[in-house]
Amino acid sequence: MWRKTLCIDFDGVIHSYTSGWQGATIISDPPVAGAFDWLDTLIDEYEVCIYSSRSKDVGGIEAMRDWFVAYAYDPQDLEFPTEKPAAHLTIDDRAICFRGTFPSILEIEHFKPWYK
Repeated sequence: MWRKTLCIDFDGVIHSYTSGWQGATIISDPPVAGAFDWLDTLIDEYEVCIYSSRSKDVGGIEAMRDWFVAYAYDPQDLEFPTEKPAAHLTIDDRAICFRGTFPSILEIEHFKPWYK
């Protein structure tokens, strides 16, 4: 059965990312509260792809998989593509939803993710 694809950013959406970038294989922070329960509601209906800038780096995907296991979440039903997949929807903490009007330079310069 074909399922729509959700592309979910790892850092700042699943992984709390409070320590910031420390390298592709270093994932220091805990999950965002409720992230695993939320993923569980999605996996039966969607192909859930976890994607990050670390996905392209050697060891990045393995580090994300290991992080899930370290927090007692089995990542077997999740996909970890090496390139950003074509998706029905992308969920990312560092994005502006394009609604037909281009953001101004000021909006771009002052953008902040939810956790800042």
